[in-house]
Amino acid sequence: MREKELRFALICYGGISLAVYMHGITKEIWRLAAASRAFHDGTDAAGSGVVYRELLAAIQEKSGVRLRVLADIVAGASAGGINGVFLARALAEGLSLDPLTELWLDDADVDRLLDPDARPLSAATKFWAVPIAGWAMKRRGNVIDRTVGGSAQDEVRAKLSRFVRARWFEPPFGGAIFSNLLLDAFDAMDKAPRGPTLVPAGQPVDLFVSATDFAGHSMPLALNSPPRVTEQEHRLVMHFRQDGRMGKRLDDVPGLAAAARATASFPGAFPPFTLRELDGVLAQRGIDWPHRDAFIKVQLPAGSEADPADRVLIDGSVLANAPFRPAIAALKQRPARREIDRRFVYIDPKPDYRSIRFGRHGEPVEGAEKRLPGFLTTILGSLSEIPREQPIRDNVEVIESMSRRIRRMQHIVDAMKVEVEEQVAALFGTTFFLDSPTPARLGKWRAKAQTEAAARAGFAFAPYGHLKLSAVVEELVALVERLAPSEGAIHRARRREALWEEVRRRGLDRISGKRGAGASGDAIAFFRIHDLGFRIRRLRFLARELDAIEATRDAPDPACEAMHEAIFAALGLYLEREGDNWLADLDVAEDAGMGEWIDAIGDRRDLVDVDAETDELIAAALAALPKDDRRTMLLAYLGYPFFDIATLPLLQGEGFDEFDPIKIDRISPSDATAIRPGGAAAMLKGIEFNSFGAFFSRAYRENDYLWGRLHGADRLIDIVASSVTGDGALTSEELAAIKRRAFHAILDEEDGRLPRVQALVDEIRGEIGAI
Repeated sequence: MREKELRFALICYGGISLAVYMHGITKEIWRLAAASRAFHDGTDAAGSGVVYRELLAAIQEKSGVRLRVLADIVAGASAGGINGVFLARALAEGLSLDPLTELWLDDADVDRLLDPDARPLSAATKFWAVPIAGWAMKRRGNVIDRTVGGSAQDEVRAKLSRFVRARWFEPPFGGAIFSNLLLDAFDAMDKAPRGPTLVPAGQPVDLFVSATDFAGHSMPLALNSPPRVTEQEHRLVMHFRQDGRMGKRLDDVPGLAAAARATASFPGAFPPFTLRELDGVLAQRGIDWPHRDAFIKVQLPAGSEADPADRVLIDGSVLANAPFRPAIAALKQRPARREIDRRFVYIDPKPDYRSIRFGRHGEPVEGAEKRLPGFLTTILGSLSEIPREQPIRDNVEVIESMSRRIRRMQHIVDAMKVEVEEQVAALFGTTFFLDSPTPARLGKWRAKAQTEAAARAGFAFAPYGHLKLSAVVEELVALVERLAPSEGAIHRARRREALWEEVRRRGLDRISGKRGAGASGDAIAFFRIHDLGFRIRRLRFLARELDAIEATRDAPDPACEAMHEAIFAALGLYLEREGDNWLADLDVAEDAGMGEWIDAIGDRRDLVDVDAETDELIAAALAALPKDDRRTMLLAYLGYPFFDIATLPLLQGEGFDEFDPIKIDRISPSDATAIRPGGAAAMLKGIEFNSFGAFFSRAYRENDYLWGRLHGADRLIDIVASSVTGDGALTSEELAAIKRRAFHAILDEEDGRLPRVQALVDEIRGEIGAI
């Protein structure tokens, strides 16, 4: 049985009240991850998860691929940022998203969100505004008639009347109310039954939440002349991580609430966010925030303010509605224990719907008068719509460029295999394959192969060696920064330069030995002590070679499984030394030089002894393999330096662990057509009233939430099934039957919870048809 991981990096767009729709989608992603965990643990799933479990079983039965599905990178802005925060915590901590549904349906309402100071005290409040608002709402063809469905117009008119009579020239919604609602949501998650975490042990979960720094913060730029300038940066991305190897957890609830509150501070609707607001809310609730100082230091930019609590943050989608970049950066050095199918999945709630009167290319939308945009339309579009709707083409091209490099590397490795095998075989002679690979022999063979690979590379070794050196030194720079954070950007830059000066003082920048034949003695010694990345890459390569052998088997092979366990046991030895926990109590003086840091880190990691332990694990597992498989794995293990010299420069030193091209998928109303076509305009209510519609009607929220779950199931089943192609792929008829079962499971689960849209539930059942 071939094991494979389908990994999601999720990008959640903003969408104002369409946050309720996105909650439905993220809930299905959570259900899918839980079903995958249940499938591999042999336990039961619930709700639509039962159908996802059946999907994974059907894929395994037909293709022989045992697929694990997980989401380990989540990035979001505005409404997507809130949903991303909740989803990431549920995945990392084994929490449930179920308790949030009632909160979304009950509390995401304009009457609930209005600030107490903004509520009209009586019908006479702003008496002079009432007739104007009433006249505007009752005019034929008014904005309600144009953008709100008939069944909800009375409810919307009543709530809009209260909204209009709220305070003017100040945000009507309450910031403290919003913060309290977020904390209520975290409390509800914590009080619900907890399950297992939905990512494998050792797998990090990264969460990125975009915000906009209203005043901006100074960022230095290096130029030719003047040599140093500063500019104001307004983009801000908060990064949270769950990583057992580094002792990091997604458990700073006030910090997560701060990120969610900041990213969704829609301009004009909610007041800007500052930490003072959250401090007041936490004090009222009697909640301590032990990680407040760490949050300020890590998440907020250093500035000239006397107190960081005064920094003003507004909606994250103002400048970064689709935060692809931090998610792309998180791909580097992610652990991979089996074949990976990496997907970037972005959730766009209304890709083909525009709330302004002019379309994507400036043409009037259907029914609009053919004239240029007016004064207010132009201003509102430039301030709100256009920045949020910027195309993601640049991000897609970056991902495709990465995939091209990875595919090119795969072709190079495949083309090199025969030649590398011949060189390694010639290097050790004919007796090499007759001897059993004892740990002592394996250590000697490995050292010899590495030296010969460097020598035979000739002039090609110098750029490879400098790339390795740069990667090791920059990893040391980052490690020292984490263990002893610098006092600012200037201090950090000076520390980095000091470390490089120490490297040059030791002569390590002279990589090549005499006449360019391989590495110098100093470089060899340095890499032997500090080149953790090479060891990890070698074991990953060995695991991929084992995957190829296992793919030829008709049945599981105990010897291959033992080899698999040995590889990942050895990999664990290196990975734990990569984490901060291994070095947490490193005894280095505060005024220590960079040389002392380098030596202390090398001594604590003790990679030479770990190499010997790894050789013991690998040698024992190799001895149990059949002769031909043992030969293949030995050639891969000993020949890896030849491959690394060829491929590391191609990857520009990044050394991706996920050694496969990346694919991009979208989840949106326009793509989920199994029930009905038509996009957002045909199904969603939150798009009405300029995307504020769901805030004015419980029925609208129920509608959008239900469609979110159905669309999420529709697209997720397609995406999961697409991970297996060829003869083992499920047919369109099989997928249609699975989707029908998933849709019915969702409708059964939600039938009693959504009383306002019971007619819609019955209507959808008729459209789906019998199972």
